[in-house]
Amino acid sequence: MSTAIVTGPPVPGSSLESDLRALGFEVRAASDTAEAEALLTAVPADRRVAVVDARFVGHVHALRLGLTDPRFPLAAIPGAVTAQPAARPALARALAREAAAGGATALAVDGLVTALDADVHRPELGSLVAAVPTDPQVRNEARQAVAGVDDEAIRLKSAVKSRDGFFTTFFVSPYSRYIARWCARRGLTPNQVTTASLLTALIAAACAATGTRTGFVAAGVLLICSFVLDCTDGQLARYSLQYSTLGAWLDATFDRAKEYAYYAGLALGAARGGDDVWALALGAMILQTCRHVVDFSFNEANHDATANTSPTAALSGRLDSVGWTVWVRRMIVLPIGERWALIAILTAATTPRITFYVLLAGCAFAATYTTAGRVLRSLTRKARRTDRAARALSDLADNGPLAGFVSRTLRAPLGSPFLVALAGVAVLTVSLFSGVTWAPVAGAVVYALASGQALARPLKGALDWLVPPLFRAAEYGTVLVLASKSGVNGTLPAAFGLVAAVAYHHYDTVYRIRGDAGAPPAWLVRAVGGQEGRTLLVTVLAAVLTAAQFKAALTVLAVVVAGLVLVESIRFWVSAGAPAVHDEGEPA
Repeated sequence: MSTAIVTGPPVPGSSLESDLRALGFEVRAASDTAEAEALLTAVPADRRVAVVDARFVGHVHALRLGLTDPRFPLAAIPGAVTAQPAARPALARALAREAAAGGATALAVDGLVTALDADVHRPELGSLVAAVPTDPQVRNEARQAVAGVDDEAIRLKSAVKSRDGFFTTFFVSPYSRYIARWCARRGLTPNQVTTASLLTALIAAACAATGTRTGFVAAGVLLICSFVLDCTDGQLARYSLQYSTLGAWLDATFDRAKEYAYYAGLALGAARGGDDVWALALGAMILQTCRHVVDFSFNEANHDATANTSPTAALSGRLDSVGWTVWVRRMIVLPIGERWALIAILTAATTPRITFYVLLAGCAFAATYTTAGRVLRSLTRKARRTDRAARALSDLADNGPLAGFVSRTLRAPLGSPFLVALAGVAVLTVSLFSGVTWAPVAGAVVYALASGQALARPLKGALDWLVPPLFRAAEYGTVLVLASKSGVNGTLPAAFGLVAAVAYHHYDTVYRIRGDAGAPPAWLVRAVGGQEGRTLLVTVLAAVLTAAQFKAALTVLAVVVAGLVLVESIRFWVSAGAPAVHDEGEPA
């Protein structure tokens, strides 16, 4: 329950109190500033409190945006301010100052907002009306303005992301927003819709795993249905302003879980038909994960950089001003909507092998296009990166105890972090394809040394944001190559499970950083070995064990890593300290 304190004398014909009750507020009236202060003191400390001017005229959705969004401790619109429990002291201090200045006079809510000694969120209202009329004529004009704007239409429109892919914008959002409203009116939560989307995708994967044409067709249809629900959950969150810590975790991780589970279903279905495509499935998961790491690393490196301009960025901005180029540029990077539609159609109409071939080709082109553009921007801009950005990139690198020891021991940097990391990856790659049994172990040792040296200095260079993606490609690629070489049935599925578990750990790290919660605890990184430790371990296991034993070792390693990272991740995201954000989906 939340409490709204309405200040000032009642206004005849006003629907303010009923609007506030409809939004879930218990309404209390205060005739002057002193009474408002007393009512605020009497409200239980664990409640959200709003202070609203009795003269307020505006749309219900304006009140909803200003007073019910859980992401902001303090928020205000003209004539109204709200404080969550953590920000109640700031509101109480401001109200006490106002009461001391004129306790027996009517409270000016906008003046109270100005007196707050904390950051106040002010939502963008657009054509929504929120005003405090001072005379009958102005009040009448404000009411006419309210009647002239359909706030429900605006609420529906704002439920859809302003920037999205072509397929999502034109083939899903025109009707999914109405599904979101239907869910809201029946009391469904975004988390429930997110879970329904996951279950639908898992059923789709199970249908694909049957290996029959009927199963493939059903899988394609269900995958599209899962994507529609995936769009709906975010639209429902924006429509009803239901943002939560648990929702952040579910929405951030389930998209990846759905897609990669579907890859596994396709691989199982192909195996039933006698075609082994596990290497392709694992390759697709690796490529997609590395694409995401490129996105995350580039954004973290540059979002708070100073002097962050370049001719390339200016050209990109000009292209975005031309209608058709906007959609072409969004489509060629294969965002989630286009990618899932492509997978669904190919699953229903072709074979898993063709599906993976087309998916890999499309994602490889998209990755080349986006990465090349970002490299060009990085080389032409004069950005100065912050310590926060360098720390985020270091956390994304996921170096473990071995690389940490190297960083502390060999303090003299050998060169640019990016070039050192690139050299280590190159040595590891050559060793994996050398054909010598122990060569990958030696290559992994050199790679571990390079990993430590790459982080011996802050990652502030023009191309240092590429260090985390290089490490992801090296670790995952090592598992793929060595599992493919084993020649034992079941090794590649075990490798798929291991990479999926490690990828979950890396996605979890990303979303913690995006929520300003920092990296996972150091004990977890040490327990799972860090990226260089796991890479070295896998090469040693491949060298000393038989092919059958290597398969078993990968399976055990996958279970151990998955158990550790899942337990810690769930503990964090359902705790009170997790960031109260709702992920709105990555473009890729």
